Amino acid sequence: MTLDIITADTLAPFRHGFFSRRGGASSGVFEGLNCGAGSSDQSDVVAINRARVAAAMGVAPTHLITVHQVHSADVVAVEAPLEAPVRADGVVTATPGLAVAVLTADCQPVLFADAEAGVVGAAHAGWKGALDGVLEATVSAMERLGARADRIAAVIGPAISQRNYEVGPEFLDLFLDSDAGYARFFAGGEGDRVHFDLPGFGLARLRAAGVRDADWTRHCTYADPDRFYSYRRSVHLKEADYGRLISAIAP
Repeated sequence: MTLDIITADTLAPFRHGFFSRRGGASSGVFEGLNCGAGSSDQSDVVAINRARVAAAMGVAPTHLITVHQVHSADVVAVEAPLEAPVRADGVVTATPGLAVAVLTADCQPVLFADAEAGVVGAAHAGWKGALDGVLEATVSAMERLGARADRIAAVIGPAISQRNYEVGPEFLDLFLDSDAGYARFFAGGEGDRVHFDLPGFGLARLRAAGVRDADWTRHCTYADPDRFYSYRRSVHLKEADYGRLISAIAP
């Protein structure tokens, strides 16, 4: 099956893509393009899926670079394939022949590009990483490679939408304790439940960091099971595990 790749004009001319679950070799609850080595899927099948992504990105499988994501604000700059796993949630590069990527299943995958400087980046931004500053840290890491915030284009790929992201009052309090203005990213739900606008929050943080050209593809992972994996949906369905989507960009 052909890979299903979402692209954004603002990230041109860099080769990039938010890959859906279609076109992969995995089966069962992972059916499709599961690229998560941390899942309980067969490791050889995950390797096949990642090789398909690498081929689509025009790089060798070893040059499709991901990190061990831990919901942090840590970002690593790479000039060559990593020799050992690195704990981080953002990765940037200006080295041709590499592709930097992140894995998600409701969290925000964010791809960054400064066409003039030839610098790209990818960030995994769940609520915790976004609140702690992973998006700003990715911009700063790109700037250290010669990018400029006001030249960077950033695109948030498929992520859980506000309609499907219900949280409790303690979650709301955590955000309001950080900044009372964050109330604008919450809408009322049933009882004491509220709905959080994760992509809206990500866009606001990007723009506050000086990124003028920021957008969301407006794809909801939870709402489209045929196209996307979703951690929250897997919990609601009481599935044993879930697949991970990959988003990648190459300088």
